[in-house]
Amino acid sequence: MKEYGNLTTAELTSELEATRKEYDEICALKLSLDLTRGKPATEQLDLSDGMFATINNDFVMDGVDVRNYGMLGGLPSTKKLFAELLDCKPEQVFIGGSASLAMMYDLISKAMVFGLPMSVRPWDREEHIRFMCPVPGYDRHFTINRSFGFEMIPIPMTEDGPDMDLVEKYANEKGVKGIWCVPKYSNPDGFVYSEETCKRFASMKTAEPDFLIMWDNAYCVHSLYGEPAYLPSIISLCAESGNADRVFEFASTSKVTYAGSGISAIAGSQDNIAWYKKLAGAQIISYSKLMELAHVRFLKDKATTVKHMAKHAEILRPKFEAVISELNLQLAPRGIAHWHDPKGGYFVSLYVMPHTAKRVAKLCLDAGVKLTAAGATYPGGEDPEDSNLRIAPSYAQLDDVKQAAKVLCIAARLAALEQLAKS
Repeated sequence: MKEYGNLTTAELTSELEATRKEYDEICALKLSLDLTRGKPATEQLDLSDGMFATINNDFVMDGVDVRNYGMLGGLPSTKKLFAELLDCKPEQVFIGGSASLAMMYDLISKAMVFGLPMSVRPWDREEHIRFMCPVPGYDRHFTINRSFGFEMIPIPMTEDGPDMDLVEKYANEKGVKGIWCVPKYSNPDGFVYSEETCKRFASMKTAEPDFLIMWDNAYCVHSLYGEPAYLPSIISLCAESGNADRVFEFASTSKVTYAGSGISAIAGSQDNIAWYKKLAGAQIISYSKLMELAHVRFLKDKATTVKHMAKHAEILRPKFEAVISELNLQLAPRGIAHWHDPKGGYFVSLYVMPHTAKRVAKLCLDAGVKLTAAGATYPGGEDPEDSNLRIAPSYAQLDDVKQAAKVLCIAARLAALEQLAKS
């Protein structure tokens, strides 16, 4: 099989006609499949159905009746659990509600109104704020930036994490206040930041005294193959570098237990957590300690949590492998796409032929397969290469994932042939 770039004019015309016929045939099936968001499948949610049975009318933990007010910042046992997961100390953890995203937004809000502990002034008094965004990246991080009017600086990703030469360059410019990071099984490429990258983050010089690393460790235990990948403790590295207050780390049980009914955590230096807790005390008396109780009794500790996540992996792994298998079968021999084979997380990041991603997404939609919008993994939804597509195989049934992957590959082939025919 020839790569598309090596086809003669006659071969290109013939291949285009054959692929259009193949596409029309699959459109006739009138499929209705959705690979848009990284939602856990029902079977994954079922894994945690025994969680509330652990309560058994015993509502006391750490000497506290969890049905009552109090314990802002979380129960000691919950802090201990998240400290194990995030490789920090319990006193460096604040427990929140069901969504870590809400805590991220809340933290930026507090920075805007009050400033961070090291800020000269509240951020809303700054003339212009810029924030670095590794790309491709998490669209909801971009949404938070956009809601506050921040200028976004795209930073290309490598297999070791963001391009640190660029990160260090921009960090030394006035007005650059921080960076978003998904350091383990990054969204969407599935990269794990190297130790060298983490050390450079912790020790780099910054123009702004309150430069902020938003360390969204959403997939800290979300391995598809065996033990979760190693990631250094960014909180410890920052402290060792004399920049203890530079980072806030986030995590939740959203894809561990129940996606919309879990608990979340924010971690950082003790001074940062004390600052956050003081401000949080003006807005809430306490989050749901009942949910904390259920989660701690069910997940117990890091070792038990990792075993629980292995059950998730058993459900997820065949879906990811189905996508990768189809990409290898249809796209690799034709030389029109590349991707990273993820070992954890929730996405497959596909790079189709430049200037065809939007066309691929439209062809998929017309064939009954919904994808995350092309460009969503870039600030403003604008991928300069129009190449990246984020594939989310978790929620659909395995047979549907296989069918959707076939449609995706046919669409990518057709779009590539159309592009080549124009040139």
